[in-house]
Amino acid sequence: MAHKISDACVSCGSCVGDCPSEAISEKDGQYQIDPEKCTDCGACVSTCPTEAISAG
Repeated sequence: MAHKISDACVSCGSCVGDCPSEAISEKDGQYQIDPEKCTDCGACVSTCPTEAISAG
């Protein structure tokens, strides 16, 4: 199951570069994880300063 980004996201973008599947993108000022691309590796979780990313 893909990871998800909650409303705690401050749109800092720190997670984008750590995603090996390029599943994270910004839309309307909020970052989102594409469940079709997410491999559930969790690389983005430890990068998020607000702990806004969790397993779906």
